[in-house]
Amino acid sequence: MIELSLAQIAEIVGGHLADIGAEQAAATRVTGTVEFDSRAITSGGLFLALPGARSDGHDFAAAAVAAGAVAVLAARPVGVPAIVVCPDPGSDADAGGTASVLEYDTDGSGVAVLAALGKLAAAVAAELVAGGLRIVGITGSSGKTSTKDLIAAVLAPLGEMIAPPGSFNNELGHPWTVLRATRSTDYLVLEMSARHQGNIAALAAIAPPSIAAVLNVGTAHLGEFGTREAIAATKSELPQAVPATGVVILNVDDPVVAQMADKTAARVVRVSRSADVLATEECADIWAENIILDPFARPAFTLHAGGAQVNVSLAVHGDHQVSNALCAAAVGLECGASLDQVATALGAAGPVSRQRMQVSTREDGVTIINDAYNANPDSMRAGLKALAWMGREGSPESRSWAVLGEMAELGDDAISEHDGIGRLAVRLDVSRLVVVGTGRPMNAMLHGAVMEGSWGAEATAVADADAALDLLRAELRAGDVVLVKASNSAGLGALADALAVDAPGIGESRR
Repeated sequence: MIELSLAQIAEIVGGHLADIGAEQAAATRVTGTVEFDSRAITSGGLFLALPGARSDGHDFAAAAVAAGAVAVLAARPVGVPAIVVCPDPGSDADAGGTASVLEYDTDGSGVAVLAALGKLAAAVAAELVAGGLRIVGITGSSGKTSTKDLIAAVLAPLGEMIAPPGSFNNELGHPWTVLRATRSTDYLVLEMSARHQGNIAALAAIAPPSIAAVLNVGTAHLGEFGTREAIAATKSELPQAVPATGVVILNVDDPVVAQMADKTAARVVRVSRSADVLATEECADIWAENIILDPFARPAFTLHAGGAQVNVSLAVHGDHQVSNALCAAAVGLECGASLDQVATALGAAGPVSRQRMQVSTREDGVTIINDAYNANPDSMRAGLKALAWMGREGSPESRSWAVLGEMAELGDDAISEHDGIGRLAVRLDVSRLVVVGTGRPMNAMLHGAVMEGSWGAEATAVADADAALDLLRAELRAGDVVLVKASNSAGLGALADALAVDAPGIGESRR
């Protein structure tokens, strides 16, 4: 973050000082990072006191200061230097979806601190943009984190770049990432998620992007939004936030995304897996040709842009990564990279964020696809297609295993969507489907597989991750390929991690 005094921060966020005098606050400067985990505090940092599942951040204020924080951003005095922002008793704790981020905020203290964090991030972003910072925003129902990682790889050779770790894309992670930027930062890459209409507009207001990319509109969080049209309206908040001087990159293979060209005053760059786009009468500006997959489902293709072309070989897994790479290429080209620079960067960009199409092969020859961080119908279909490809391209003895948990937040469509995934696993000729968990959605997934033609041990239901692990340990053999995927709430990440270390010694992800 840029250096600011405690007095300046208090003025920005509308807070008052506690346990520190005005003169000292004017002289004390935040020179470190802003953190919500007291264990991550660095010298000169600012600690955010937020409520959590097991404890309240206010209880760790003294420890944070002892660890080097110069002050705490809090909702009440904490006995150490603090900027206090009081909860508004008349406010709605769920406004803007904040309650979904702060599940344990019972008194509005977390909402108050998050609002202050957003104000601080907005002030810092405005100053840095005035100094030349370029902000890139990304949204979509699936693929945001993978695309963010590819964009970061393309921009890194061009200058100092900040991007969030993992999926820091909500009312906490977004401003936290903004505050990682300093006066020497050239590019700030931000992914933006939403659970309610208005979420993306609020995030974009904190750090207005000059370049925005919309990947797709699917059914993730359908239970929250109600309709796909409502999801589309929310995703379109990002291109609407880009000024006329900016650029909006649209994946026009999705017809709903293609229509967002009418929602922005900015220049539009269309990307597609084909030069002749079926979803729109417009031709693509950047497109892929001759797409092929290697045995580990890593795509290679010819990238076309600006009348030139270059061959690209990706190090990430899955045919769906082509669209992600096209969006990343478009961002890189807008920021001044050459086509060759883009191809080189994309070719060197392996999986970065954990549990997102992480592929590793154990010494005993079993390959694990750890895609357990999250799931929705679109990403589940993409994962299954990658699994099926890798199983077919392996040895004749190779078997493909789909170990699947529940896809959360699908509302009234949960049963039909889970049924459809069970049927797809059979249509793709996945060798074994292991349905993990109980309840109607998982029963529907098993039922779909059975009705599509699976029988006997080909489709198996187990109660939990431990039971799945026992089954896999007993039956996996050399050459098998295992996909582990579910929404994060299903907790299959630990299962995937355990599978990866079951055999003595782990092979590196094959490149």
